[in-house]
This record gives sequence, structure tokens and C-alpha cells, in this order.
Amino acid sequence: MSKKSKDNSSLAHTRWNCKYHIIFCPKHRRKVIFGELRADAGHILRRLCELKDVEIIEAHAMPDHIHMLVRIPPKMSVASFMGYLKGRSAVIIHERHANLKYNYGNRSFWARGYYVSTVGLNQKTIEKYIRNQEAEDRVNDSMTKREYRDPFKK
Repeated sequence: MSKKSKDNSSLAHTRWNCKYHIIFCPKHRRKVIFGELRADAGHILRRLCELKDVEIIEAHAMPDHIHMLVRIPPKMSVASFMGYLKGRSAVIIHERHANLKYNYGNRSFWARGYYVSTVGLNQKTIEKYIRNQEAEDRVNDSMTKREYRDPFKK
């Protein structure tokens, strides 16, 4: 069986291979996804994906956003899946981390929108990008922490 055949899944009369790169973040892009919440969010998102038969190919939680490379069955739209994922995960996160209600309100945790891109033949490139995102952000942060020095002042 060739690799392309293994990538394809099937429904009753349909062969499919629908992969999406999705990025979403907490309200006001607050840097709160770390420590216990980071681990918890990972378990919650993984479980919710399993319940909808969505396969997580690659995922990574940054302090202020989440990257996911997923396979969503064609019978489900990306919009309905994201509504379900963000809605249910926000409820569960608030149940487990009650202190977040003061910062985010009662039942809203994620920002309103999200980014989605279809994945074609460049899947490996996107997987690598998601894997290396944190290291790349650390390098960029270290470059921007330098103090600005005004050349016209002593």
C-alpha cells in the first residue's frame, strides 16, 4: 500500500484526506497557557477531538496561542468543529480552573476568531513549523528584549 493510500480515510462511498492547520488564542491574547493549564488544555483538546473523530497530527501550546494540525472528516465543517472545540473546552477549562472566571468572564476563554489553512503536499513543512514554533519565539523574544538606546541622548 502506498503512502498516499494510508493517508486517505473513507466514509461509506468517499475517500478523503482533509487536513487543516488551525491557530487560536485566549481572549486578548493573554499569555496564560503554561504550567497546569497548558497540560490540562492539551488533555481537554485531545479528548474533544477524539469524541468528534478528528485526528491531531501535530499540536503545540504556546503561552498565548495554540497550533494544531488536524484531519477533520468532510462531513463536518471546520467552522462547526471550531465552535464545538472552543466552546466545550472553555466550559471545561472554567470548571477546572475557576480563578480564570475573574479574567475572562463566565464561560468565555478563547478569542472570537481563529486562523485556518488547508494542508496539501506541504504537511511536513507545517509539522516542522509547529514543532519549532516555541524555539523560534524564544529567539525572537531574546532579540526584542534589548533596551532601546536613543542615539541622540547621552
